[in-house]
Amino acid sequence: MMRWIALVVAVGAAGWPCVAGEVVELWPKERRAEAPDKPERKDVVQTKAGRGITKVTDVSNPTIELFPPAKAQGPAPAVVICPGGGYSILAWDLEGTEIAEWLNSLGAAGVLLKYRVPRQRDEAFQDAQRAVSVVRSRAKQWNIDPKAIGILGFSAGGHLAARTSTNFGKRSYEPVDEAEKAPCRPDFSVLIYPAYLTTSGDAALDTATLPVDANTPPTFLAIACNDRFTPGAVLYFQALRKAKVRSELHVFQFGGHGCGLRPTADNVTTWPEHCERWLRGLKVLPEKPAAAPRLSAKAPTGYTAATNASTHSKGTTR
Repeated sequence: MMRWIALVVAVGAAGWPCVAGEVVELWPKERRAEAPDKPERKDVVQTKAGRGITKVTDVSNPTIELFPPAKAQGPAPAVVICPGGGYSILAWDLEGTEIAEWLNSLGAAGVLLKYRVPRQRDEAFQDAQRAVSVVRSRAKQWNIDPKAIGILGFSAGGHLAARTSTNFGKRSYEPVDEAEKAPCRPDFSVLIYPAYLTTSGDAALDTATLPVDANTPPTFLAIACNDRFTPGAVLYFQALRKAKVRSELHVFQFGGHGCGLRPTADNVTTWPEHCERWLRGLKVLPEKPAAAPRLSAKAPTGYTAATNASTHSKGTTR
């Protein structure tokens, strides 16, 4: 896939047209770190599914990068992407640029958030709230549907996405410009192996940080049964169901943690197929054309109790 040359511009009240690959500094100049203690670092330090993982850390000046779909029929849905990395690093390609490319293939825009790390959870939360508002405030300019702006996060990024989805009534910072007039509530959430959703010892859902209620956006969750970081996903789903929020949870038998969407023998890596179907069900994405009938006397093969290794549930529609 073609690599884009990234240009960095500041977000201003007047706004600039955004092009593919353009990187936008999230905060006005007066809110940026003038002299970071450590320069931002990017390293390829390990592999996943036979490919390297690019990790970014020491982020002091957060940005968003727009990946628009190649051929959008009218305003496109958009998804703010929050890579994981334990709030220490960002898995930049595994849970960032590769996800944007997948969203593009579905006809959606990916907005990759480079939030502040390491160990800056509250600052990262400010970055996520700000990112949703900036995208919505520039929806017309970027050919985005302002009523179809979601958030997607992995691991720590899943926690960040959940926090953004449950704390939109009040900003965690003082407004800085006109962008804050646009709501920071995502229209839908996708949480893939989200971490840190529980209180100490996994005793209960961390409701102080994640106050789920009836206004929480529709949510898709996917985890692996053998992932020790994600017991809170089940509790989060139960809270969504109790609040009558449209939601869906997939628990796959195998997969562990940190797969992104790179296919492996582990069935957790089939989550994108289920997520795409869920997004089409929400009408965020257009419905796929009906498949042609099979010309066979045999029963069609598909996902059954025997062949589908995932377990999924649905909440009610609010």
